[in-house]
Amino acid sequence: MRLNSGILILLSPVEAKKSTNAYALEPRNGKNRESIETGVKFSEDDLAVTDITAHPRHMKQMKPHQVEGFNFLLSNLVADNPGGCILAHAPGSGKTFMIISFMQSFLAKCPHAKPLVVLPKGILATWKKEFETWQVEDIPLLDFYTVKADNRSQQLDVLKKWVECKSILFLGYKQFSTIICDGGTSQTSISCREILLRAPSILILDEGHTPRNENTDVLQSLAKVQTARKVVLSGTLYQNHVKEVFNILNLVRPKFLRLDTSKSVIKRIMSKVHIAGVKKQLKAGADAAFYDLVEHTLQKDENFERKVSVIHDLREMTSKVLHYYKGDFLDELPGLVDFTVVLSLGPRQKDEVHKLRRFQRKFKISSVGSAVYLHPKLNSFSENSDTTDDKMDELLNTLDVREGVKAKFFLNMLNLCESAGEKLLVFSQYLVPLKFLERLSVKVKGWQPGIQVFSITGESSSDHREWSMDRFNNSPDAKVFFGSIKACGEGISLVGASRIIILDVHLNPSVTRQAIGRAFRPGQKKKVYAYRLVAGDSPEEEDHSTCFKKELIAKMWFEWNKYCGNRDFDMETVNLNECNDLFLESQLLREDIRDLYRRCWDHGLRRPWAVSLWQLLESNMNRFLAIEMTFFDSRWKLFPRVQGSLVQAGIE
Repeated sequence: MRLNSGILILLSPVEAKKSTNAYALEPRNGKNRESIETGVKFSEDDLAVTDITAHPRHMKQMKPHQVEGFNFLLSNLVADNPGGCILAHAPGSGKTFMIISFMQSFLAKCPHAKPLVVLPKGILATWKKEFETWQVEDIPLLDFYTVKADNRSQQLDVLKKWVECKSILFLGYKQFSTIICDGGTSQTSISCREILLRAPSILILDEGHTPRNENTDVLQSLAKVQTARKVVLSGTLYQNHVKEVFNILNLVRPKFLRLDTSKSVIKRIMSKVHIAGVKKQLKAGADAAFYDLVEHTLQKDENFERKVSVIHDLREMTSKVLHYYKGDFLDELPGLVDFTVVLSLGPRQKDEVHKLRRFQRKFKISSVGSAVYLHPKLNSFSENSDTTDDKMDELLNTLDVREGVKAKFFLNMLNLCESAGEKLLVFSQYLVPLKFLERLSVKVKGWQPGIQVFSITGESSSDHREWSMDRFNNSPDAKVFFGSIKACGEGISLVGASRIIILDVHLNPSVTRQAIGRAFRPGQKKKVYAYRLVAGDSPEEEDHSTCFKKELIAKMWFEWNKYCGNRDFDMETVNLNECNDLFLESQLLREDIRDLYRRCWDHGLRRPWAVSLWQLLESNMNRFLAIEMTFFDSRWKLFPRVQGSLVQAGIE
């Protein structure tokens, strides 16, 4: 509860008289069951967790959204019938701190509980560092990697230690699914599987959108874990399709669409929208038909009022199990300007585009295209090519950088950043473009890796990642950072940079948003400018259009509010002379730009005048029948409802 004075009160779900030394209490029931196969005792799932509160040290640091998140966890995990939930909070909003606080409180009340954290292996070091910062008691953090437990026998030793003592276990997604799905018949393999499926009292899934595809070993193995307390943490919950969000909902709340609370909402949605043949499929029990219908409505329905109505229904359906936080704290940062820069390809690059269209496989078109859009002479390189420094240096000695529009844009941007004292981030989903630009920087500028130039790829060790981040952010000599876009997810902070180049279009737009969030996050002192480079009149331009439609669904579902106009989620065309970016005023940087776009939502959805006007109209709604208004790019039609609130309808 937040009082007007700004004081935050954390509400426990059950009132109980607290002693002065009540933070660490034993569970009321110490019942155990013993596994015949392993000899290991498992705690009963009727854990006595009726009165959990955050540690006073943590409470002092919690922001309002974290207090809400903590209470949300209590309402789901600490109940007569506990169930799973999803915390979909913006990157950089402190999800890790919040769940660490909850786990420590959970273990303080129930020391026999067994928390299991499954996460991308690459961010394990970040988690351990956060635990060191926020621990209030010395709880062992166990994993297979630190002790080099490579075989099942060694892994079983770690698992037994976890079950037998108060501790927290960390596993990578791949490692977890491998153990569950390996099919081994030895007693050791069976014991490892049994412990992982039966022992956890609470299962935490960081980067919880990872297990979103229903036919993967990862999702199927996680679904077999017996505890009902499953928590998904994600900064980018919506990835590609509506179905994937419901796959995650089904993971934390099995058969989510079959719940009574869901059925009534589904019926309501079905009464409003229609796609030929979908209702018939739905009656036959095809959940996929419902997902397709929702996705079609949010993406393509031209009736704005109906679209908004479906959004309200989706939020009602998921409100008790999904807690979304956009990241209001980001408004306190200097700002983000998110450009899409469409570049006109040179003659040789256009020839390469014609060759690209002959490929049948989408991945081949994307990977080869990413290289040739950068420079046509990279056509001989594939992702499996030898991309050593010597090979790239040899190529650089034979080419004219000006023949590649993206390479030229990068070099001009690098010069401008150096002159302005700003640092540059460069992201790609492929290694060839990153290696090419890294060696180009070394050749043209005379810079050295580890001093002015830094990089992180999927092969980088945890120690190298931490060292590179620290040096880049804090060294005045650092100039440019090259990152594999998938390797630079949660746990990576690159706030030393204020300019970002995205070299290619990732078919999952949330990956790109997460990459931009490496710089646009707490700790950033400057306004951030992102430049998504798109090769004009190429398959990449088509991919960008598709990805924007996916972005639109996530924004509408989770971030639409009554103060938004129907154009607030558009991508607007920007005049180069009115873009308010000093760098784009440089003739060298803009000479190949065919079109420039900007995502509307990155320069302010919350218009104070709109909020005030809406509140004024709501307080006087009985005095009018309908009002039609035009403000800047949004046209609003407002009319009172019987319930005593306003409805907004978009008008073309």
